[in-house]
Amino acid sequence: MAEIKTFTHADLASHNTKDNLYLAIHGKVYDCSGFIDEHPGGEEVLLDEAGRDATESFEDVGHSEEARDIMSKLYVGEYKTDGSEKTKPKAHSSTPKPIPAAEPTESSSIQYVLALAVVAGCVIWKVLS
Repeated sequence: MAEIKTFTHADLASHNTKDNLYLAIHGKVYDCSGFIDEHPGGEEVLLDEAGRDATESFEDVGHSEEARDIMSKLYVGEYKTDGSEKTKPKAHSSTPKPIPAAEPTESSSIQYVLALAVVAGCVIWKVLS
């Protein structure tokens, strides 16, 4: 049985081109060089994460079981983090920030009373008709 190769941050970082593209996902290293042209999200997505731990980006997308099956065929070793990897800042967050609730104002109270009066008027009209 072949020995499993262990990749350090430096080892992984050296595989960061289209022709030599490795990604670490959940502590496992995958050689995506032959898959880059077939990737449904396009090659740019893989190139942005090349030579890095792409676990967060991979999970943010929500890959299918089929994608995970394909990954198993690309497995080349284990990733041993040594703490030297610096996380790449995100260009944008995929999670929208919550919009704070508006403070109640006099006009919103008037709108509430007006809406309540309209509903009450409709109910009275329906009962009397």
